[in-house]
Amino acid sequence: MHSVQCGGVVVEDYRALADELAADIAAGRLTPGQRLIPQRAFARQRRIAASTAARVYRDLVRRGLAVGEVGRGTFVRVPADVALADPGGARVDLELNFPVLPEQPALLARSLTRLLRPDVMAESLRPVGVDGTPAAREAATALLARPGWAPDPRHLLFAGNGRQAIAGTIAAFAGPGDRLGVEELTYPVVRGIAARLGVTLVPLAVDEHGLVPDAVRAAGRLRALYVQPTMHNPLGTTAPHARRAELAEVARELDLPIVEDAIYSFLREDPAPLAAHAPERTVVVESLSKRLSPGLTLGFAATPPAWTQRVASALRSGGWIASHFALDAATCWMGDGTASGIAEAKRRDAAARQRMVRDRLAGFDLRADPGAYHAWWELPEPWRAETFVAAAARRGIAVSPAAAFAVGAGRAPDAVRLALAAPPLDDLAAALDTLAALARRTPEDAGVD
Repeated sequence: MHSVQCGGVVVEDYRALADELAADIAAGRLTPGQRLIPQRAFARQRRIAASTAARVYRDLVRRGLAVGEVGRGTFVRVPADVALADPGGARVDLELNFPVLPEQPALLARSLTRLLRPDVMAESLRPVGVDGTPAAREAATALLARPGWAPDPRHLLFAGNGRQAIAGTIAAFAGPGDRLGVEELTYPVVRGIAARLGVTLVPLAVDEHGLVPDAVRAAGRLRALYVQPTMHNPLGTTAPHARRAELAEVARELDLPIVEDAIYSFLREDPAPLAAHAPERTVVVESLSKRLSPGLTLGFAATPPAWTQRVASALRSGGWIASHFALDAATCWMGDGTASGIAEAKRRDAAARQRMVRDRLAGFDLRADPGAYHAWWELPEPWRAETFVAAAARRGIAVSPAAAFAVGAGRAPDAVRLALAAPPLDDLAAALDTLAALARRTPEDAGVD
């Protein structure tokens, strides 16, 4: 620690003090959402000038480790990747969204009986290409088809999971230094993918109907768009037919490829995907992670004919290829109706959970599709997202702050995403009641310090 003695008072370099607090944050001794002691108290504790204490706190804010709010103090900031973190000791997980129904294990196991025969297993031990097998293409085409659109089996590619399909498709169109347009609140994994590829994400405005077409026009030169037009994560919005048509027209006007993330689209049958409006420039990315489970999954990229080889090359070069056994297992589940049956059961389950949210959080500012597995909650004053997340965690409930989804340097809204899929219904009801009671109090009354 760099310090000097001056009139009996130790004067420390503010940067060294900021480093010390930063180390406490990194080690978990200061937790996300925790309020730092007031600056004057910190100055007295460290025997430094109030102006030096102010510089320490400003430096933490500059580093992105803290956020300040006039009249309330300075708080440890929730890290941007918090939505990807393990909820750890949380008793109720409303952070990670992987729906698995109790009846799934028996249904999935029943379909694999034939696959486990030695003669059939021998074929599954061989490597497979990104174009899969004829049986897999046929089964996936039937599973992914929607009213008004169906993938062409000749141009359907397979990855290990949905994240890999997204990564490979983005890599096919954007490289280091390129700009990728995304909704201003987006799937956090895309931020990590872009960082590894050296791609700059450009946040684009959204409204109650999804991505705003004029925001795409005003964004300057983009190499591609990544959008979630159906059951957007985290906002839960679904773009209507007219908005999809407008976005397709803008993409043609600007000659932009579109990466359409349709991971949650199995939860509703309408409207037709964006690819139905711009089939020549839209790659639809899907997976079995939500339809079935993250541990038994497969990723899909339905490509326009002109771009099939381009996306295939990116998937191969990234090593994002499905294993043959996973492909054959998924083909069984897709082909015999198991996947469709589980998806139908999940639609009923998600709708029941949404009804519970609307009941238990009545009176709050919520946004969600009636059939979605997540809800977006604009918190009441004076709650800040980071503080609410910390207070919920102390009550054994893990939720995701808006900052986990925000793209760009602007301050994220004071909102949280509630992932509804994981807890049993009784646990979900109790957790929602706890969160509602918490939100009706002030942070001070709730014991947030």
